[in-house]
Amino acid sequence: MRDPQDLYTVNPRGLDGGEVPVLVHALRGSLDAGHAGELVARHLLASMPSERIATFEADELIDYRSRRPALTFEDFRFTDYEEPVIALDKLRDPEGGELLLLHGPEPDLQWDRFTTAIVGLVETLGVQRTVGVHGIPMAVPHTRPISVTTHATRDGLVDPQRHLMGRLQVPGNVAGLLELRLGRAGHDALGFAANVPHYLAQSEYPQAAAALVRQIAASTGLQLPLGELEAAAAETAREIEAQVSASAEVGAVVHALEQQYDAYMESAAQPNHTALLAEPAMPSADEIGAELEEFLAGLDAAPGEGEDGATPDR
Repeated sequence: MRDPQDLYTVNPRGLDGGEVPVLVHALRGSLDAGHAGELVARHLLASMPSERIATFEADELIDYRSRRPALTFEDFRFTDYEEPVIALDKLRDPEGGELLLLHGPEPDLQWDRFTTAIVGLVETLGVQRTVGVHGIPMAVPHTRPISVTTHATRDGLVDPQRHLMGRLQVPGNVAGLLELRLGRAGHDALGFAANVPHYLAQSEYPQAAAALVRQIAASTGLQLPLGELEAAAAETAREIEAQVSASAEVGAVVHALEQQYDAYMESAAQPNHTALLAEPAMPSADEIGAELEEFLAGLDAAPGEGEDGATPDR
């Protein structure tokens, strides 16, 4: 393996501030329902003072053919390019607490070298706890509180009552691999996955991001702002309710999910509960049909988009 340190450039001044106890990683990738992790990173960067610590070599890590950055073309010339940036920033909360935030697109290439580089930075910067955040699609209704699935590298980092699953295999992702590698190196790492209603997985869902920020704050003791996320969540809730009210078929789907969720919560309160989901079957894709597709399309269309409702690639 080539030297992992060659994957990034360090801001020397950023290393002069001493140890930083917490690192949060929220890399944009295929596993982020509701864009929950992406919204967390965007919110924290917008609401807290930040300083760049390290910038990674995107050309070494991104497969541009599978995930093409946008070029802007206007007046018969190219005028802009959305260059992918994978960076590690240091943020400061209102009480002076510090955290590191790893953000940007999930690397397509060199996962071993990249995660080794992050483990090295964790050790160099004195990180005591690493937290990963993202969203996962679940058979839950938007009318119930956001639940969060937790996992960690050792017992005692998360509530043991949340261990509801046995052994299963999931598609690989850098966040999961990083947690695994940190645990094997003896570092504390945990992850929070907001359970996003599956019918909203492709839309931005700030409710899930707000739940993740609360989890980070509770786990680390940091004072993290929530105001703008909560305001966005309230507006999104109003838009969803308007869409649901306009369609009896979508309302029926949501009601079925409510019944399943409530049955699960009742079952989860019983001793020795181990099932991830309640027993009642989900409505099929055919039952949801075109009405739900129209519902999702309506949520995805945002002010300022083109008349055709197209959304630019993220």
